[in-house]
Amino acid sequence: MSEPLVEVRNLKQYFPVKTGFGKTVYLKAVDDISFTVGKGETLGLVGESGCGKTTAGRSLLRLYEPTGGEVIFDGEPVTARNITHMRKQMQMVFQDPYSSLDPRMTVEDIIGEPLDVHHLCANRKERRERILELMSYVGLNAEHARRYAHEFSGGQRQRIGIARALAVNPKFIVCDEPVSALDVSIQAQVINMFEELQEKLGVAYLFIAHDLLVVHHISQRIAVMYLGKIVEIADADELNSHPIHPYTESLLSAVPIPDPEITRARQRIILEGDVPSPLHRPSGCPFRTRCRYATEQCAAECPTLTDRGGDHQVACWNK
Repeated sequence: MSEPLVEVRNLKQYFPVKTGFGKTVYLKAVDDISFTVGKGETLGLVGESGCGKTTAGRSLLRLYEPTGGEVIFDGEPVTARNITHMRKQMQMVFQDPYSSLDPRMTVEDIIGEPLDVHHLCANRKERRERILELMSYVGLNAEHARRYAHEFSGGQRQRIGIARALAVNPKFIVCDEPVSALDVSIQAQVINMFEELQEKLGVAYLFIAHDLLVVHHISQRIAVMYLGKIVEIADADELNSHPIHPYTESLLSAVPIPDPEITRARQRIILEGDVPSPLHRPSGCPFRTRCRYATEQCAAECPTLTDRGGDHQVACWNK
C-alpha cells in the first residue's frame, strides 16, 4: 500500500435512543473500526443497508461528531478545532444528487460556493475561470453554468456534486454511494470519470457502495462491514478470489455473473435469519446469529481483525 493519507483508529459513533420511562439505549452505528487509506488510493467500503457505512464516512469527516476514536489526516489529528482548515483537504460526494444540491442556486453558484467560503479566488474573473475548469473536468459545458439543478438529469446532477467537491482541490473524497441513484449506463460514465480524475489529480477515495462489481472495478482494497464492525479487509482481487469471512463469502456468492454455465455451477450461500437490531446486538461476534460456523467462543468474545498473510485481515474465530 502507498503511504497512508487517512488513518482511522478505533472510530465509534453511538446515537442515544430514548426507549420510554426515561431510559436511553445507545445505537452503536459504528463500533470501534480501524482502517487506512493511502495517498492516491481507493478503498472500497461495502456491506448491506444499515451496517454503518455512511455513518462511518460522515463521522470520519466530522459531519457527525464521533463518540470515540481518532482520525489522522496526513499526519495531523482531525479535531473540532482544526476541522475548518481540514475541510479544504477532505470533501464528500453525497448519495442522492436530487437532494444534495440547492434548487435555488445556479450550477455556477453551487460549484463556486466552496471557492467563496475558503477565499480561493482573487476576483470574479478568476472565480469564473475556475468554475468552468471544474465543469470541464466532469464533462459539463460552459452554457450549463447559468442553469438550475432541476434542469439536469441524475447523472449530470451527480457531476455537479463531484465538481463542487473538487473545487477546493482536496486530497481525499468520501464517495457515499455516488452511483446508486443512477441508471446503469450513467453509472459506468461516472465511475470512469472518478478514475480519470484520480489519475489526473492524485486524489484518494473512500468509495462506499452496495455493488461489489463496481467496488471491485474501482478499488485497490476493499473493507467489508457488518452491523457496525469491519469483518474483513484485503486487496480487491484477493478478496474476490479468496474471501475468508463467512459474511464476505455470502456477499460474493450473490454477485450476478453474466455466464450461464458459471452461474449454474456456483453454489449460492443463503444466510439464515434477519440482521439483528443495532439496538439489541448479539453478544460476542455480531454475525454469529447467522453464521454456520458459530461456536460458544463466538458468543463469548468478539473477534478482532488479524492478518492472515498478504495484508489480508479477517475478524473470525473459526475461519
